[in-house]
Amino acid sequence: MSEPAARAIARLRDEIRVHDRKYYVEAAPEISDREYDRLVERLRALESEHPELVTRDSPTQRVGGEPVPQLTSVRHRVPMLSIDNTYSTGDLLKWGERVRKLVPDEPIEWVLELKIDGVAVSLTYDAGRLVRAATRGNGVVGDDITHNVRTIHGVPLLLPLAEPPESVEVRGEVYMTNSALVALNEAQAKAGLPPFANTRNVAAGSIRLLDPRECAARPLGFFCHGVGDETGLGAVSQTGLLRWAREAGLPVAPETRSFSSLDSLVEHGTELIERLHELDFEVDGFVVKVASFAQQRRLGATAKNPRWAIPWKFEKFEAPTPLAGIRVQ
Repeated sequence: MSEPAARAIARLRDEIRVHDRKYYVEAAPEISDREYDRLVERLRALESEHPELVTRDSPTQRVGGEPVPQLTSVRHRVPMLSIDNTYSTGDLLKWGERVRKLVPDEPIEWVLELKIDGVAVSLTYDAGRLVRAATRGNGVVGDDITHNVRTIHGVPLLLPLAEPPESVEVRGEVYMTNSALVALNEAQAKAGLPPFANTRNVAAGSIRLLDPRECAARPLGFFCHGVGDETGLGAVSQTGLLRWAREAGLPVAPETRSFSSLDSLVEHGTELIERLHELDFEVDGFVVKVASFAQQRRLGATAKNPRWAIPWKFEKFEAPTPLAGIRVQ
């Protein structure tokens, strides 16, 4: 093994991972796309000369596996529960009152997160390395989609942590931006193919493809919003989890905030609704959570829904327009 080549490869991998974090997590890129591509090209060239130094978590290994014959089933260690919806601020406040009665005489930190219109997935990292990705499925059993999730640049293959947890199952949403959908449909039109209906349909179909090269051709993103089974994570609240996620190179949705009172959360959320059209991805509401994991455990869940979280949804920014008449000139 060539020591100079090994050092050069390690240095390039670290540099690329830093730029991945700057771009996908901090939204503050420091180099151009072309400069980034040159780094990847240099790494690929070195790895081609020294194939014995190629590792599964190298940035060059996002695309390149053979198609899988079929999707296999994965059992979630902790069920991925669904959550009830409410379109009423009054119902949201009533939910808050029920929560307060179940954890009386305790301060409650409330977290407001965007409800991304994407596809729920879980990512399992062992000692910081991505080993499995799965769809939500029926909440107990999902499909293994590791081959496709590895192509998503916003998903780190190796967590950039000095001491990663022994095991952690990260949960979040795979999505596509509106601008990416426009570009994709332009390519569809040029190829004489029908356009895709919306970003969620593209994301849902893409992560279930058997050929990862096809999935890689559809630019998908990922936002972390929760955790399932874990060993050695150390976070004690949703706020702490999302702080850890950013440090681990996992993207977190913008506009995520915590509040000491539900009333202040509702006031902020009501104002925020007016600005959501500025985002480049689809949002169909918010998710409101009790931050403390200890309180979450005490609040528990029904057969299908956690008691410590509720989606606060709103109607899309669409409405029918009546046609008053047509004048032909």
